[in-house]
Amino acid sequence: MNRFALKLGTALLALMPAAAFAEDVTVFAAASMKDSLDAVIANWTAETGNTVTASYAGSSALARQIEEGAPAQVFISASTDWADYLENAGLLLDGSRLDLLGNSLVLVSHEAPATPGVIDANLDLAGMLGDEKLAMALIDSVPAGVYGKEALTNLGLWASVEANVAQADNVRAALSLVGAGEAPYGIVYSTDAAADTNVAIWGTFPADSHAPITYPAALIKENTSDTAASFLDYLSTPAAMDVFTQYGFVPAQ
Repeated sequence: MNRFALKLGTALLALMPAAAFAEDVTVFAAASMKDSLDAVIANWTAETGNTVTASYAGSSALARQIEEGAPAQVFISASTDWADYLENAGLLLDGSRLDLLGNSLVLVSHEAPATPGVIDANLDLAGMLGDEKLAMALIDSVPAGVYGKEALTNLGLWASVEANVAQADNVRAALSLVGAGEAPYGIVYSTDAAADTNVAIWGTFPADSHAPITYPAALIKENTSDTAASFLDYLSTPAAMDVFTQYGFVPAQ
């Protein structure tokens, strides 16, 4: 390339819009975040010109995919356990982890109750179910399922309903079982319940019946970039928090 062509090319690059240099960020996020995070991503893309490819699933499945080398740059878990898992494996960028959001756990029903129910040790959940199923995310690995089993156990209800539990790969899949009428009741987050008009909140689990529901977010060490770091920072801005709260999340305590 001669000197004139090089100068011309440099001048043209300077005149190109910022969008021409847009970068993509790959985010792995808990399934319960889909609606709210999609909205946050749309706003960030409009502001910056950068794009985000988001993959949603159970936090456990995403953490294991990252451990196996999946090219995620940002991880948002629905529990601290799976963030701890990746941090202990040395896969998170030091200093990047932050507690982003909180949530609450609810019992949803396919048929709306006449009045909201009370969830405590006196609840006859087994009688409500009869021979039908209680939809839950995987109780040993997916955070919503883990929180749900913990709450039922602490309230003394688990043993009476364990045989009726229908486990799903993630919380949105459990929600879908109730929405489709395949299970009369399910345990999900309050934000999930708000996303499906085919379910109603029957009652809310006492906050002290399970561990605090916390959504940590962090950068993946091997795949991070300045743009990914910028997106992670954006998630805790007032603009992003306004969106998250509109979908029922609360800022992490």
